[in-house]
Amino acid sequence: MKQTKLLSLLIFLSLSVYSCLEKNKESEQKAEQTIDRKAVVTRHNVQIKQIDTLGSLSVGNGKFAFTVDATGLQSFPEFYGKGVPLGTQSEWGWHTLPNSENFEFSETLKGYDFNGNPNSLYAIQNRDVERSMAAADYFRANPHRLQLGNIGLEIIKENGTLAKPEDLKNINQELNLWTGKIESSFTVEGIPVKVITYGNSKTDGIATKIESPLLQKKRIKVKFRFPYPTNQFADRGVNYSNSNRHQTTIEEDASGKDFVFNRTLDNDTYFVEANFNTHATISKIEDHYYTVLPNAENSFEVAINFYQNKQQQIANFKETEQNSITAWETFWQSGGAVDFSECTDSRAFELERRVVLSQYLTRAQCAGNYPVQETGLTYNSWYGKPHMEMYWWHAAHYPLWGRTQLIENSMGWYFTAYNNAKLIAERQGYKGVRWQKMTDHAAGEAPSNVGSFLIWQQPHVIYLAELIYRNNPTKENLEKYQKLIFSTAEFMASYPNYDAENDRYILGKGVIPAQECFNKLETFNPPWELAYWKWALQTAQKWQERLGLEPQEHWQKVIDKLSPMAQKDGVYLAAESVPNSYSETSEHLIDHPAVLGALSSLPHNDYVDLEVMNRTFDLVDKVWTWNHTWGWDFPLEAMTATRLNRPEDAIKALFRDEITNTYLPSGHNYQNERLTLYLPGNGGILSAVALMCAGYDGNTIKNPGFPKDGTWNVKWEGLKPMP
Repeated sequence: MKQTKLLSLLIFLSLSVYSCLEKNKESEQKAEQTIDRKAVVTRHNVQIKQIDTLGSLSVGNGKFAFTVDATGLQSFPEFYGKGVPLGTQSEWGWHTLPNSENFEFSETLKGYDFNGNPNSLYAIQNRDVERSMAAADYFRANPHRLQLGNIGLEIIKENGTLAKPEDLKNINQELNLWTGKIESSFTVEGIPVKVITYGNSKTDGIATKIESPLLQKKRIKVKFRFPYPTNQFADRGVNYSNSNRHQTTIEEDASGKDFVFNRTLDNDTYFVEANFNTHATISKIEDHYYTVLPNAENSFEVAINFYQNKQQQIANFKETEQNSITAWETFWQSGGAVDFSECTDSRAFELERRVVLSQYLTRAQCAGNYPVQETGLTYNSWYGKPHMEMYWWHAAHYPLWGRTQLIENSMGWYFTAYNNAKLIAERQGYKGVRWQKMTDHAAGEAPSNVGSFLIWQQPHVIYLAELIYRNNPTKENLEKYQKLIFSTAEFMASYPNYDAENDRYILGKGVIPAQECFNKLETFNPPWELAYWKWALQTAQKWQERLGLEPQEHWQKVIDKLSPMAQKDGVYLAAESVPNSYSETSEHLIDHPAVLGALSSLPHNDYVDLEVMNRTFDLVDKVWTWNHTWGWDFPLEAMTATRLNRPEDAIKALFRDEITNTYLPSGHNYQNERLTLYLPGNGGILSAVALMCAGYDGNTIKNPGFPKDGTWNVKWEGLKPMP
C-alpha cells in the first residue's frame, strides 16, 4: 500500500513538474517571439469598396456572431440573402416547432443485419413509409438554429423614399482584424455617413456608433426586424412571412433610451435589448418590424444585446470597443503565428491572407461551448446542426496553433452526448458509444440515409483529446477524457467483423466512408477509416498505459488483425469492395479523395506503405474529378503531400483552381450558391499549414510542407507538430 501511494505521488510530481516546464517553455516562447504579429495581421485587414453580396463581414466572440453589409449593419438583408447572408446567431438560439403529429423518434428506425448484429436499428429517411419519412423530416429539422434578428439603418432620401443599395456611393469599409473593428463610410445623395461596429467579446451583442449630418434632418433610423425560421436546409434570416406564428412585444424604460424586445416562438423565448446614449422614439411599422429615431445632432451610439433572460447588464459603446480591442489583441498575441513576408513565390501573400483571415473567422464563429455548424454563426446549413465528422476540421487547428483552450469548451459536448451515444451503440448491438453524426446542442440524432452509417467521426474525440494532452500532459487531462477515450475505443473494437477464414477484422459492411458516394450494403474496408481505426485504438492503449492500467486484450487483437488497406495494381483502393476504384467508368472519382486521408492528419504508423501511397497520390492527382470536391479536400491533399515529402505538391494542392477552393474577400471559403461559406475549409487550411511548418512526430525536415528552392522562406512560432 505504501509503495502504491509512493508511486502515485512520484507520478503526480513528475507530471506536475513536466506541466510547469511546459508552461515555462510557453512563456519563453512568448518572450522570444520574433514575428511582428501586428504587421502580419493588419496587412490583411479587409477592404470593401462596393456593394458586394459576397463581401459581408462579421464580428463575433466564438459564441455569437453578427454579419454586416456595406453600411456596417444589416440594412439590406434581403439584397444580401443569396450571397453571404446578414446573420445574427448565437450558440444558445434554437427553436423547435410543435410536434403536432406526435412523432416518436422510434418511427425513424429501421433494422439491418450487419456484421453479425441482426436487426441493428438505424435512424434513416425511409421513403417507403410515409409516416416514417415525415418523422425523419421532423427530427432532422428540429431543433433548428435561430436567426435572432436584423438590425440595420433606414436612410431617408431627400424625396422621402428609403435609400436602396444602389444609392450608396463612395463606399469605404474596413475590418481591422487586430481590434475587431468594422468602420464603414459611404455617401447618400452626397451626404456622408460613418458607422463603427464592434462585437462584444464577453456577451452576445454588438455596439455601434453612427455619425452623419443626416441625423440633424431626422433622416436616419435604426430598424429592428425579426424573421421567422424557415424550417428548411438553410435559413438566411429574411423570412418575414408567418407573422402570426411568433410574437414580439416591447418594453421601454422611462428615459426613452432603452428598449427590450420580448420574442416568443412557440415554446422558445429570447430578448433583444437596445440601449441608446440619447433619447429616442420607437415606432411600430408592422408586426415584428420597428424603427427607432434617435434624438441626435451629429452622432449617436447604441449597444444591442441578445440573451435568453433579461437579467444582464449591457455594455455601452466605449466598453464594447475596449473589450473587443483587448480580446482580439490577446488572441493574436497568443499561440502560433506564421509570417510569409520573406517568401518570393507569387502565391505566398495569398496563402498568408487565407491563414490570417481563417484564424479570425474560426475564432469569431467556431470557439464556443458546442461544435458548430459548417456555416458557423452566419446562416443555417443542414438546419443549423453541426456535423461531428467535421468537428476535427473546425477545431483541430486550435491545439496545433497553441490555442488549446479554444477547443476545450466545445469538447464538453461529448459528455453531454454520452448517454445518447451509448444508446445508439446499444440498439445496434455494439459496446461503448457511437457518436452522433448530424446533431444539435443537446446531442440529438438526426435521421439520415448517409449520416447514420458514417463511422469516421468516431475516432475524432480520441485524436482531439490526444492533441489537448500533448499540449498539457497532466494527470487531470488524462482523467478528464478517460471516459470518452475508453468508451469510444470499446465501440471501435466491437464494430469490426471478424473474418475467421482469413483471421482478420473487417470494417463493414454497413459502412459509408468519408467519401459518401458508396453503397452501405456492399462497402467494406475503406482505407481512411482503417488507418484511423488502427491509430485511434493504439492511442487508446497509450492512455491505458499513462493511467497505469493494463492494455485491453481485445483492443489489441483488433489492432493486430485489422485488415490491411486493399491494393490493386500497386495503388490503394477507395475500398476493398470497389476493385474498379479508378477506372474510367468508376462512380467513385468524386467527392472527397478519402484514400489520401490514410496519410494526412494520420502518420504512416507502419500501416501505410509510403511507396504505394506515393503511387496512389499520383493517380488520384491525375484522374480525380477535382471540380466535384469540397473545401477541406485541398488541405487534406496538402497534408498527404507533406507527409510524402512532396512540398511542391502540397502548395499545388492549396492553390488548385477550383470553385470550392475559392476564398472570398472576407476569407470565407466559398463552395457554391447553396454554401456561400464553408468553415471546414478555413479550419482545414490552418491545420495543413501547421503540419507544413511544424511537421509531425519524427520529422527532421525544416518546414516540410514548403519547397526548398529558396522562394518559401517561411517564419513561424508557437505551432505544434502533428502525431
